[in-house]
Amino acid sequence: MTTEQPTPAAALDAAAAVSRLFAEVFEQLADWRAPIEQAIAPGIREIASDATVGEVRPAELDQVVAGLVLPLLVEPEPRYVGAGFIADGEIVRGRDVHFAWWLGPLDDNPVLGSTEAPTRLDLSTRGYTEYLRDFRSLEWYRIPSTTRQAHVTGPYVDHLCTCDYLLTLTMPVHAPDGERMVGVVGADVTVRRLETELLARFLAADEPLALVNADSRVVLSTEPSLQVGQLAGGAAAAIPCDGTPFRVLVSPAAPGRP
Repeated sequence: MTTEQPTPAAALDAAAAVSRLFAEVFEQLADWRAPIEQAIAPGIREIASDATVGEVRPAELDQVVAGLVLPLLVEPEPRYVGAGFIADGEIVRGRDVHFAWWLGPLDDNPVLGSTEAPTRLDLSTRGYTEYLRDFRSLEWYRIPSTTRQAHVTGPYVDHLCTCDYLLTLTMPVHAPDGERMVGVVGADVTVRRLETELLARFLAADEPLALVNADSRVVLSTEPSLQVGQLAGGAAAAIPCDGTPFRVLVSPAAPGRP
């Protein structure tokens, strides 16, 4: 007869910390969403049941979004490496795609070098950005447009800007009818930043722990054989992180092992 071992308290504490952190980010996105929806509402008109077009002025939209996100990007120890609003091109005058998105100061970035102030994401100066023309098919936009819920994409390597592992959190922004999605508000959080905020709780456990996404891809781990982005094997226990797609694995197996 076997007896199921109780879940270690430190692992439960780590899972709770993950839930709290992502709840705070989602609350921040919601705080940004409301003024963005107010700003775009006067410039949106509906011409058909399946289309929303508008005359939102890009400069005015950018001013609103910058006022919301820039203060958090220049904090002494910012949680976000990038943030902003990505608008469906049909609502912005003269644009087929509009990114009101900024990056915080960067240290020795392979693309931008070291920057001391926020940088506006300018697609015209980036190589390999053609895929963004079909941004509606990308996970960070496609899933919120389907579920009407906030979503976490990643971990993945951001080759466009940071060249680092990160998670992108996005939330739908709606037209005045409250139903039609016309863009997403979002923020990027690097895995290194997550480690800064969460790793101490993971190290407090006697057993190795790993934070994985819904596909069992590792976000962070105290098991040396598990690296960011790898798929984790079996585990002694899996603890859901409420309100997120993540789980904390207790004593996770190395890749390829049961």
